[in-house]
Amino acid sequence: MTGGRYMGVDLGSTTAKAVIVDGEGQIVSSAVVTMGAVSRAGMQRAVDQALTEAGLTESDLDETVSTGYGRKLVSFAGRTYTEITCHARGTAEMVPGVRLVIDVGGQDSKAITVGDDGLVRDFAMNDRCASGTGRFYEVLARAVDVSIDELGELAMRGSDDLEVSSMCATFAETEIVSMLAEDKDVADIASSVHRAIASRTLALVAQVGKHKPVVLTGGVARNPAAVHFLGRALDAEVTVPAHPQITGAFGAALLARDADRKRTVTQDVPGADQIFPRPRGHVHTGPDCTGCDGSLASSGPVDLGLPVRT
Repeated sequence: MTGGRYMGVDLGSTTAKAVIVDGEGQIVSSAVVTMGAVSRAGMQRAVDQALTEAGLTESDLDETVSTGYGRKLVSFAGRTYTEITCHARGTAEMVPGVRLVIDVGGQDSKAITVGDDGLVRDFAMNDRCASGTGRFYEVLARAVDVSIDELGELAMRGSDDLEVSSMCATFAETEIVSMLAEDKDVADIASSVHRAIASRTLALVAQVGKHKPVVLTGGVARNPAAVHFLGRALDAEVTVPAHPQITGAFGAALLARDADRKRTVTQDVPGADQIFPRPRGHVHTGPDCTGCDGSLASSGPVDLGLPVRT
């Protein structure tokens, strides 16, 4: 292992990811743990798996950076960064030259534009509605009675484009059940919903501008139909990195390495961890989606990626 041991932990809404890199930024080990919800236990399992794979203990780490919804639960992290910064950093390292990162997580989706230097230029985020997120695909899989791993293959077999009027996860399942009651082909239903989700994602991208090359990250990136229909909607090739689920944790690990190298010149910037997208207007009013108008969260202030010591 080349000098230095740096960990990135991305504690998302449904999965915990941990990545360890060496001094050259090469991935030494990684782990992805599925959780029912954000939990310290899920985070610890991911951390322990990554440490075990690398043959290390927590005390061997030179620096740890956390990110994601539950980043403050990572008590041993020396710094935290917003997920926008980490996803951009990790994806730019995995796919050099990327200009647009679309990250689809369990309960949110993001469109991030990246500059020549691999830094965030702009972003838009939908974190108030399940439309187009991993949860929406789970609703579809449950409705057509297939596993989430089988969903993409099923959708690729569809040919008839059915009208999908609702993009709210709460009401879409009812609409899908109605289609099934009308004896619509399940492959056509699956492909039609994938098309609708891709169109919805296009609206998110429009907030930051369509740029190429395009990279799709997150668990949904493992779904071939999601990649296919998003590419058609964008009229662009969509690249999926080798490890699409760990880009955020990888970026966090790289930032941990960078912070360690620049420790003597890094200044503490209170409050930098609070840079978030701030939606304009009514987006979501409750956990049951009552009153949700389906609008997407608007782009907030550009994430400067400033670290905060914890």
